Order: sequence, then structure tokens, then C-alpha cells
Amino acid sequence: MKKYLLAALICLGSIVSFAQEDFDEDQLGAWYMYFFNKQFKNSQFGIQGDYQFRFWDFGSDLEQVLLRTGATYRPKNADILFTLGYANITTGVFGESDATTVEHRVYQEALFSQKIGSRFLLTHRIRSEQRWVEDQDLRTRYRYNLFLNIPFNDTKLAKGVIYAALYNEIFINGQTDIGEGRSVQLFDRNRTYLGLGYGIRKNMRVQLGWMRQTTVNWAKNQMQFSLHHSF
Repeated sequence: MKKYLLAALICLGSIVSFAQEDFDEDQLGAWYMYFFNKQFKNSQFGIQGDYQFRFWDFGSDLEQVLLRTGATYRPKNADILFTLGYANITTGVFGESDATTVEHRVYQEALFSQKIGSRFLLTHRIRSEQRWVEDQDLRTRYRYNLFLNIPFNDTKLAKGVIYAALYNEIFINGQTDIGEGRSVQLFDRNRTYLGLGYGIRKNMRVQLGWMRQTTVNWAKNQMQFSLHHSF
């Protein structure tokens, strides 16, 4: 019995090692994203969301499709925006396999801004997530993102303005047990982003940038192309 158990463990270890070696951390990936928000007229309520198509490469090897929408509320006389929303996520695996995992997610967030000097535009985002990942127990996660936009030819993000866009976001798991004896670490991942943006309309901006995503098991570079739309 011990011999069979040892053989099984060796076989499993070989499979895991092969899967890890098969993952190419040096391959540049790409994320294509659309962000939108709308404040209803004469109301404290609105909507916001984002649709993201993420690839391990530039468009043939699916990493993730993320569809997220939320209802927003802005208190009177307060520069803060609260959101309650839902996301549907389909995640693929690296390589030729078509296997995917589905996740349903409910999230709550607070977004508030501040200005340092005339050109340093800071935005803080705090987000809490409740995650129903396929074949896992209910999971929670907490995120903090610090955005910094620096317009070059104006003091605000308007039509015709070129700006630098930077952010760093850290993800922390709410628990380590995910069911059936499996576990994750409290640290989930970190994302660091550097990019350039341009205001193509007074309510629409486009950005192109580079992001470094680091998890417990791997780190990877991603190109990002995003459209930001207020209507």
C-alpha cells in the first residue's frame, strides 16, 4: 500500500511540475477593457461597470472574460462614490486546453479622490468581494487600489489632454480554506500599472499601458488597452 501511495505522489508531483514548466511567465499577454459610468440626472444614483477580455497572449489563448456592473450612490456634500454590483467571470487555463472555470461575484466598493498640487490626481478604491468559484466554497477577498493620473497639457482630464496613468492594487483573501482540504494564502496578488492616456472626447478617454501582475505562484506582464466612457 505504501509503495502504491508513494508512486501516486511521485506521479502527481511530475504532473504539477510539468504544468508549472508549461506556463510561460515571459510571454506577454494582453487585456482589452471597456469601463463605463453614468450619473442619473438630478439623482444621487447611477451605474458603472467594466467588460474585460484577457488573454495569455495577444488574443488567441483565453485567460479570462470578466463582465461587471454595479449600482452607484453618491451622498450629498461628500466626494465619495459607493457601488454595489455583480460580476460574472469565465477563466481559462494557459495553453491549448479549452477548459474554463466559472465564477459569480458580488462586490461592494468605495471610491474617493483627492488632488495634490494642480496636476497630481489621486483616486482611492476599496473593494470587498464575495466569490462563488466553481467547485470551491464561498470565498471573500479585499482589494485596495491607488490610482494616479498626471495630465501633461492641462490640470484635468479633458478632451485633447495627454496624461500619465499609474496604479497599484493589492488583493488579500478573506480566508485560506476553500473547501475539500484545499487552501490558499492570505496574499492573493498585486498589480502594478504604467500607461499613457488621451482624452478623445470630453466624456471619453483611451489608455495604453503595461501591467505587472504577481501572484504567489507566478508573475506575468500584460499589455492593456482600455476605453473609459462617461455618459
